Amino acid sequence: MDIALNEEQRMITETVRRFVRNEIRPLERDLDPDAVELPPGEADRLREIVRGMGLYNLDVPEEYGGPGMALTTRGLVAEEMAQHRAGLYLPCYGVFGSAGLVQLYSGNEAQKERYLLPMLRGEKKGFFGLTEPSGGADPARAIQTRAIRDGDDWVINGSKLFISGADRADFGLIFARTDPEKGRQGITCFIVDTDMPGFEVRRVVHTLRSGNYGTELSLDDLRVPHGNILGEEGKGFSLANTALTRQRIPYTAGCIGVAVAAQEMAIAYAQQRETFGAVLATRQAIQWMIVDNEIDIRTGRLLYLQAASKAEHGEPFRFEAAMAKLVGTEGAGRVVDRAIQIHGGIGVSKDLPLERWYRELRIRRIGEGPSEVQRIIMARDLLSVGSG
Repeated sequence: MDIALNEEQRMITETVRRFVRNEIRPLERDLDPDAVELPPGEADRLREIVRGMGLYNLDVPEEYGGPGMALTTRGLVAEEMAQHRAGLYLPCYGVFGSAGLVQLYSGNEAQKERYLLPMLRGEKKGFFGLTEPSGGADPARAIQTRAIRDGDDWVINGSKLFISGADRADFGLIFARTDPEKGRQGITCFIVDTDMPGFEVRRVVHTLRSGNYGTELSLDDLRVPHGNILGEEGKGFSLANTALTRQRIPYTAGCIGVAVAAQEMAIAYAQQRETFGAVLATRQAIQWMIVDNEIDIRTGRLLYLQAASKAEHGEPFRFEAAMAKLVGTEGAGRVVDRAIQIHGGIGVSKDLPLERWYRELRIRRIGEGPSEVQRIIMARDLLSVGSG
């Protein structure tokens, strides 16, 4: 694997880096430390800048008006976009656009016309409904929501938990068990409109994320037309799992981006803060923390680039994506923790972004598959054993 950036990648990453440092970070000085959005005028202004850069809707394929960015480049961009206070979960506050629910690209033409294209134009919002109160780390077994065929419709009953944005969505993807005898081959994905009778957002679930929450969904005799099946009946798990595996790469890269920003702060502070007549940078304890930070950063970066490279070459990359996610999320958490320690008391104050990154990085060890599940994935490949 050639880890050197090519000319295009260098130009794109430098452009995004300047944008974050010149446009995003200055705006955050006047925002609440837990802010989750920019003032409307600023957001609109920055979107126009991004469109001019040719980087709007980064994850959208070229045939739908996006840049069609390679996965390695997308990871590098995700790393740069995360290097500001809200960057872990709100990279650049969404002004780079979004691909929305990538599973919809597998839909038929009618589904794309009704859901995908309006979503890309910003006219509709969607949600991803996989996790349930019974668990989210092993959806193939945890899903208890049932869908039963009734003529030309399916009747869905069950519940979902920690579903982001469902209270503001026009539609969503609901994964339900259509054949209880077939395990992961018995799960089907349905497109559900939120105004359908039987769909209810019951409550919000507050999390460690600043200003964000998940929702709990109640599905009570929700009647969905057969034509609203996304993909094939019984293939819903594969539809979800393929996208989740690929998503772990930019997900990891964002964690590394936050770690890079924390390391930058730690080095700058260590070089100017004095204790007992000398700057912190001269203390061996601080030097070792700085070095350990750099090891965690570079290891995580190499692993997500390796996973992206294998994916681009059409090679199996599930193992590499799992390792990148595990090492990157846990390593980034350690980096921010050390950066807080180097800063001392000011490190946990709202004046610095470190405490927000610390809270939000803790979730990253659970989201997109917890660390333990990533180890299970890798162990199965190494030992060639099944879940039993």
